[in-house]
Amino acid sequence: MVHVQLRPRRGSTRKCLAALAALAAEHEDVVFAVTGLSKDDRVVRVTVGVDLGPRTAVARFSPQAQAAYAFVSALFTSLYDHMPVYTAEPSGAERAAATTLLEHVTAGVARADALPVDALDALPGSSVAHSPIPSPRLPGPGERIPA
Repeated sequence: MVHVQLRPRRGSTRKCLAALAALAAEHEDVVFAVTGLSKDDRVVRVTVGVDLGPRTAVARFSPQAQAAYAFVSALFTSLYDHMPVYTAEPSGAERAAATTLLEHVTAGVARADALPVDALDALPGSSVAHSPIPSPRLPGPGERIPA
């Protein structure tokens, strides 16, 4: 899993999410999820986790890994206005915020421009017990690649 963080200015968050949805439609075979969400005074940080596939397949540059890398490349080229950067695993609070966002989406909010971005001000920052956000995957016995 690789994490890319998009940093749209607070006023363009909906536009960023709509562009991410459009990009996802172009790359239907790539598995990804919004894995984190946080904010500061100027930007909203949207962390996108992209599944590269099994480690042994990534090392051999499998078709799944190639598709995932093409998606990540497209994130950087088409969403450059939203300052994409590679990042580490999102924190528990960021995962909880992403869960809240995904719950709003699955509750019937169909358009990205209808998402309640102001809901970021009232985010729960505690537990992520029932999160649909994938947790980090540990390598399997045959997937360890020596350094």
